[in-house]
Amino acid sequence: MTMPTVTVARRYLTAAFLIVLGLLGSGCGDSATVNPVVELASLTVSPGTLQPAFTGGTTEYNVNLTSNVTSVTITAQPAVAGDTVAINGQTTTSSVVPLGAAGTTTPVSIVVSESNTNSRTYTVLLVRAGLTGNNSLQSLTVSPGTLAPTFDPNLQTYTVDVANNVGIVTVTPTPSDPAAKMTVNGQATTSGQARTITLNPAGQDTAITIVVTAQNNSTKIYTVTVSRGVSGNNNLQNLTVSPGTLSPDFTPSGVGYRVNLPATLPGNVTSVRVTPTLQDATASMTVNGQPATSGQAQATPLPGPGSSTFINIVVTAQNGTQKTYSVNVIRAALGANDNLQGLTVSPGTLTPAFNANTQDYTVAVASNVGSVTVTPTLSDPAATMTVNGQATNSGQGRPVPLNGPGSTTVINIVVTAQNGSRNPYVVAVTRAQSSDNNLSALTVTPGTLAPAFAEGTLAYAVDVATDVTQVTVSATKSDPNAVLSGSITDPGVGQATGQATIQLGAPGTSTPVTITVTAPNGISKTYGLTVNRAAPSSDNNLAALTVTGGPLVPDFAPSTTAYMVNVPAAVASVTVSATKSDPGAVMSGDVTAGTGVATGQATFDQLVPLTPRIVSITVIAANGVPKPYSITITRALF
Repeated sequence: MTMPTVTVARRYLTAAFLIVLGLLGSGCGDSATVNPVVELASLTVSPGTLQPAFTGGTTEYNVNLTSNVTSVTITAQPAVAGDTVAINGQTTTSSVVPLGAAGTTTPVSIVVSESNTNSRTYTVLLVRAGLTGNNSLQSLTVSPGTLAPTFDPNLQTYTVDVANNVGIVTVTPTPSDPAAKMTVNGQATTSGQARTITLNPAGQDTAITIVVTAQNNSTKIYTVTVSRGVSGNNNLQNLTVSPGTLSPDFTPSGVGYRVNLPATLPGNVTSVRVTPTLQDATASMTVNGQPATSGQAQATPLPGPGSSTFINIVVTAQNGTQKTYSVNVIRAALGANDNLQGLTVSPGTLTPAFNANTQDYTVAVASNVGSVTVTPTLSDPAATMTVNGQATNSGQGRPVPLNGPGSTTVINIVVTAQNGSRNPYVVAVTRAQSSDNNLSALTVTPGTLAPAFAEGTLAYAVDVATDVTQVTVSATKSDPNAVLSGSITDPGVGQATGQATIQLGAPGTSTPVTITVTAPNGISKTYGLTVNRAAPSSDNNLAALTVTGGPLVPDFAPSTTAYMVNVPAAVASVTVSATKSDPGAVMSGDVTAGTGVATGQATFDQLVPLTPRIVSITVIAANGVPKPYSITITRALF
């Protein structure tokens, strides 16, 4: 193990010392005792400061502490590693030491030792200050305001004068001793803390009490009396009137106002309510001589239309000065204005342009316009009006349905003034004739239009079977008031659909059909369709051919016309079945089938063995061309 340098050195010195002693024992000089150096490398107290400053050779120290310190931490480190430190008998390099009461001294012993042989003792005296009796203020301010007299810590009574409009002040006290405590009007307050104090009403005093308590619990009371001057505020803070609006807008300095009311008031109102609010709660007021409460509405009766009523509000300040506010309520006389101020029709334009003195107007609209909105505006908002007998508000749009295209719809607007006079306005709306010459639908039965119907497509084709001799054509007008002509004769204007049965030409021919649509304004459009009747069928094939008792040789095919069938001797009869490819063809010969019957059938019996029996079948197509089929049936001998 490596030993610290100082320890090793000290041990070398000890060894040398023993050698010297040995030499002296052998007759070399007097004997003596040598102790190694044992001391602290550092010593601190927190909180606090050692007096004098620490050095390893100084063993006595004082530490002066304030009265509010109740314990300190002492830290000591030995100069030589391995030495031990004991603080108040406890082996440790750091210890919290409790202090005695304020005004007492607490001694602390720090012992540094080497292997419990050599040691050195340091003594620290912890001196805790006694409780102070300083219960004075260092400073005192009030804002706004000035203390009278000027602040002196030894003067405890002061006054402050403020204006009547000052409602609060801020008081800021600072104790001379930071350890002292204080209250402002009973509220605990820290040094230099500003306290807001609400003052009593103008003309009254407000007392502010500051109590300073020293550490030793002795107290000193400072008193500040704030005198708030008598108010001269005779202003209103606000003034409203109902019904009505003040003119000009209210300001506290403005004293003259008017309120304009219509002759007729809603809800049978017979009085006006005025609500004045004081700017200063210490002031008082009357409304038309009657005491009034700030913010409370006061009712004043209103005479009839055409009258003028004055409402006087007198505000008396705390110091007795007065201000009078006057409100003139003017009620209009019953009006005779039965005019319109404006009139519009949408869509459309009035002819002539609107003039309040012109009562008759016309409006032209397109044929597809089914309704218009008429919006009349009164010159006198107190007047009333109707649109086609319906009560209507000024500026309210009224929708009016129109009669059909080509007709005129009359709109009557009647304005009634307050005095009962009436003024009729008339608007005649003419709807143009329709230009709609379209079809909205077109069908052919039987058959399918090619291309599919669209109102803008005028030419169509329809293919039908050869056996179709007539078709039914139905056409629907887009405008029921249009007229159909041509192959379809309109059954009458106002009926939407026309229908006709068209006789077709011979098979293989085309039959033209025309439908002309004439709009109510006289403009025509012609739709054309061509009905193509198919030519007679040339199909003279069989679709199937069978014989009971034996297979066909070769296998059946529509294009093969000759076949053989070999049957056993035990077969006495066979049945031949033939099916036409076109049911409209005709079969003849041994198997007969009428037109429209698909299958023919015949039974052949008493077949003679080894005597072939030829069966003939002829298929005649609808166009008359025949095709013969033959079957040779041979019965075996045994």
